[in-house]
Amino acid sequence: MTGTTAGRRPRTDAARNRTHILDVAERYFTEHGVTGSLDALAKQAGVGPGTLYRHFPTRDALLAALLAARDEELITRRDAIRTGGTDPAVALDGWLAALGTWATAFDGLPDPLRAAVTEQSSPLALTCQGYVTTTEEFLTAAQDAGRARSDVRGRDLFLAVLAISWVRGAAMADASSPAGLGSLLRTGWSTTA
Repeated sequence: MTGTTAGRRPRTDAARNRTHILDVAERYFTEHGVTGSLDALAKQAGVGPGTLYRHFPTRDALLAALLAARDEELITRRDAIRTGGTDPAVALDGWLAALGTWATAFDGLPDPLRAAVTEQSSPLALTCQGYVTTTEEFLTAAQDAGRARSDVRGRDLFLAVLAISWVRGAAMADASSPAGLGSLLRTGWSTTA
């Protein structure tokens, strides 16, 4: 029995450490942004850097795990937009707004998301690709209804949302900057704007 307990204990401790690190990382990145020191995060979590890196070998792996916890909210919003029966252009605009909220979960988040779009080895790549595909679905419906330009791509809209999300933290931006850029983006894809 002692051998069985000893065999299970590291897994229980590992799961507890992982959950604790994620809880601390959520608060830490909210306070310091995604470029904050991972060593400082480990210290705040009361674990060594080795423990942190065993669970999350890279910053992107940690961010992917944190965003996975937020995916449910975004998926719920996506499903509500899909079943809302609204005009396809309104649905696309609603999806892009939801995506923008998701992309601003932490200061600096748009940068690693943007990089992950082209780096297939990033743990964030699969998350980004899934949301590019969803954006493409909303865009195609709007295009089929004649409400979005045919030369616009879902990938470009996803990247534009990340750019607008990045602007929220830019030194030259003010409170009206994201809305103004969102309006410009809408003008760029809509056939009626």
